[in-house]
Amino acid sequence: MFSVTVRDHLMVAHSFRGEVFGPAQALHGATFVVDATLRRPELDPDNIVVDIGAATRELGAVVAELNYRNLDEVPEFAGVNTSTEFLAKVVADRLAERIASGALGPHADGLASVTVTLHESHVAWASYERELHPGL
Repeated sequence: MFSVTVRDHLMVAHSFRGEVFGPAQALHGATFVVDATLRRPELDPDNIVVDIGAATRELGAVVAELNYRNLDEVPEFAGVNTSTEFLAKVVADRLAERIASGALGPHADGLASVTVTLHESHVAWASYERELHPGL
């Protein structure tokens, strides 16, 4: 399997509900390094996984929708603990929607999966991997 990874960063504020989160139950900030890894079993006709510039642009657009936001105030996240794992899925799903709409070009239909990893620090990170299906 071939892969290409592009990177961005994300800064948010949020709080959590539940004793398991200890002091993170209070409003706090989080800065994540965001990696999106795109995979395919065979290279496209140009001998690439995907156009890195286009992948970087689309990841940036997804991240921009969340960047510098208090996630506690985002209606679609009402009542949700916006954990690192949860946010990795949000970014992966939104990136998958852009890929399915053709944002990465005509050969992106050969992409098999995307994995989004949010690095909380140099010692902790979480990922979400999903398959990609053309038109989904």
